[in-house]
Amino acid sequence: MNYFAIKAIYKFEMARTARTLMQSIASPVLSTSLYFVVFGAAIGSRMGEIEGVSYGAFIIPGLIMLSLLNESMSNASFGIYMPKFTGTIYEILSAPISPFEIITGFVGAAATKSVILGLLILVTARLFVDYHIAHPVYMIGFLILTAISFSLFGFILGIWADSFEQLQIVPLMIVTPLTFLGGSFYSINMLPPFWQTITLFNPVVYLISGFRWSFYGIADVDVAISLGMTVVFMLVCLATIVWIFKTGYRLKN
Repeated sequence: MNYFAIKAIYKFEMARTARTLMQSIASPVLSTSLYFVVFGAAIGSRMGEIEGVSYGAFIIPGLIMLSLLNESMSNASFGIYMPKFTGTIYEILSAPISPFEIITGFVGAAATKSVILGLLILVTARLFVDYHIAHPVYMIGFLILTAISFSLFGFILGIWADSFEQLQIVPLMIVTPLTFLGGSFYSINMLPPFWQTITLFNPVVYLISGFRWSFYGIADVDVAISLGMTVVFMLVCLATIVWIFKTGYRLKN
């Protein structure tokens, strides 16, 4: 195991975050804070409780997950896309570094940044809404697992993309709408039976449901299923990346 190579990639990616602190950390925290002000403090104070939890507190897991998914994908996709764009990817591929070490460096840094962002948003939420965490260990576990899974997904997007515009297509056109429709601002039990069934085909539902359970012990989907779906998604992403490195898809041409 070439720990020096992993450390070098990891430190370089983390240093990039320090250079773009306003964009990487401050902007997502500020944007999410506005959600807390509008939906948590203003609108939430005029709405009833959902399954015994105030509306402002109820949306906290969904808002954290919204930022976590987008930032995980953005950090990982941009991290691997830039070496492709500048041509330095060939130096990485020709170096005595295994694909596992490359993935660990890039994805590890992206997941670390996303977890830090999620924790900062959690601390910021305390300024606007009172909440409690029923299962803190599970909460951290879901946070890390989700960050790793979507960082892997972002890594795939960065390899697939041929332009900066393509980097934004999946996060903006697919993942963000699925997150909003996945129970970020409501419980899917509030929907008519037909739409509840349709919503269960949305993979983000399982992420938000499991994460919300770690806070309040309530979930739209059984927590074991949520955890299983997250692990399956991570394994699919890993298998896809293994195939990419074996075939050289959009890496060697």
